[in-house]
Formats: sequence, structure tokens, C-alpha cells
Amino acid sequence: MSTTQTSTAARTASTTAATVDTKLEVVAVQVSDIDRAKRFYESLGWKLDADFMIGKNFRAVQLTPPGSLCSIHLAKTGVPGSTQGTFLVVSDLQEARKTLIAQGANVTDVFHFDEEYRPVPGADSRGDSYGFSSIPTILPPTLAAGIE
Repeated sequence: MSTTQTSTAARTASTTAATVDTKLEVVAVQVSDIDRAKRFYESLGWKLDADFMIGKNFRAVQLTPPGSLCSIHLAKTGVPGSTQGTFLVVSDLQEARKTLIAQGANVTDVFHFDEEYRPVPGADSRGDSYGFSSIPTILPPTLAAGIE
């Protein structure tokens, strides 16, 4: 018979971290051409929040999707097209899909995981992927994560 030793240190750290008011504000999207990526996202109706140089070698470009509290930062510090698994939630999936296609986005057909979760995978011009999803009921983050 074996026993498993558990530690309360990790549990204590998680409990403490959960009490800090934290918001996801910016996701870095790796691109090869910042100007081309900026034009692409602006063509989708995303708001330009910032575009300025920090020193001689770093350009800060940040855009926000309509209605979102989280922005993207266009970066050249990593591999272009490496941003994967980001989801944008919309109220009308079919309408959003039509609009994105009309604006030049590479969007696949709608597919369904189940009755409530309907992702539409798509990608920007460099291969960074986004899943667009229409979720009828948005759960508070604590319930969605299984935390009560």
C-alpha cells in the first residue's frame, strides 16, 4: 500500500491569489508586419488604443475589439502566427461570421460542440487563430471555473 503526501502550500497560495482583483487586459499577438496587422484589425472595426514608439526599437500597438474589455498588443518579439486558442464571444454567431468574411477575415464554417457552445474557428492574415463563439448564458468566472 502506498500513500500520497499532499502539501497545503499550493492550496494556500491559490486561496490568497484568488482574493486579488485581477482582470485580463491585453493578449500579445505575434506578427511579422505591425502595419499590415494594424490595418487588418482596424478593417474589422477594432479600436486603435495606442501606437507609439518606446525608444528606437520597440513599437507599442494595441487594439480592442468592439465591446471588449481586453485588447491585443501587436508584437514582433515571438513567432508570427503562434497565438492560438483565443476566443471572442459574440451575440449573433451567423451575423458575426458574415461580417468577418465581408471584411476579409479567414473564417471557417460553423460547427457545434453541443447545444450551448458554438465555436467558429478563424485566423488572421498570419495564422493567429481565434475561436468565435456564441454562448447564450455567460456564467460568472467563478462558476465557469467550478469555484464556489
